[in-house]
Amino acid sequence: MSATTAEAVRAFRERLGVPGLVDVHTHFMPERVLDKVWDYFDAVGPLTGVEWPITYRHEEEQRVALLREFGVRAFTAMLYPHKPAMAAWLNSWSADFAARTPDCLHTATFFPEDGVAAYVGQAVEAGARVFKAHLQVGGYDPADVRLDPVWGLLAEAGIPTVVHCGSGPAPGKYTGPEPIARLLARHPRLPLIVAHMGMPEYADFLDLADRYTEVRLDTTMAFTDFSERLSPFPPEDRGRLADLGDRILLGTDFPNIPYPYEHQLAALERLGLGDAWLRAVCHDNAARLFHLA
Repeated sequence: MSATTAEAVRAFRERLGVPGLVDVHTHFMPERVLDKVWDYFDAVGPLTGVEWPITYRHEEEQRVALLREFGVRAFTAMLYPHKPAMAAWLNSWSADFAARTPDCLHTATFFPEDGVAAYVGQAVEAGARVFKAHLQVGGYDPADVRLDPVWGLLAEAGIPTVVHCGSGPAPGKYTGPEPIARLLARHPRLPLIVAHMGMPEYADFLDLADRYTEVRLDTTMAFTDFSERLSPFPPEDRGRLADLGDRILLGTDFPNIPYPYEHQLAALERLGLGDAWLRAVCHDNAARLFHLA
């Protein structure tokens, strides 16, 4: 499968004339944590009737090698805590992973807890280039007062945070556009990347991107056959994807996807928004945001 995928992705890249892909939503985390994530997806099918096989259930070294084989020139290590006293440990792991994986954008995370500003500051000083916040798994309000200094620091430093804030695949107490709208009202220059295009509240998060120039969206799992069955993107909003073409970034959710990697690229291509849009989404926008040579 990987050889076929590599060939398909190479053909896609060569046709667009990009030096590689930049994938802002890939998951690398400590093995025992990732095992629990995979256990969750394994349990989804019997509970919901929607099977979620992990296509790239491999050891870490093989997963990194696959992304390189696919021509992904930069990727992330999206990781996130589900409870207090976990984020700083995850950040220590991810700093080590970035140090031994130069094509990974040094990723960090946080949780609303005492000391959060201090360890986020340490992560920034250590070279973190992107953060991840998962409001569904963490179950916290992004406007929690304990996070105010964190958001202020990230806004001042211009470091983006990929935020899972849409209500898919299952809603949480603080998912949906309203908590993020409250956050942005307090921090309008905050560089946020809305994960999964805000699925399923696509239009609402596109509205926020219209209102705030530092809001971006990643394509993770959006437009694929899998997601279109569950949370279809509204056809009437397709033109808005073109209008915001400089602020949409490729994301895939590798390795936790129930289909081959190239399907995400094919799903973007069949939107029919043109090669210039695809070049921007799959490479240029993120290369500019992260100052890639």
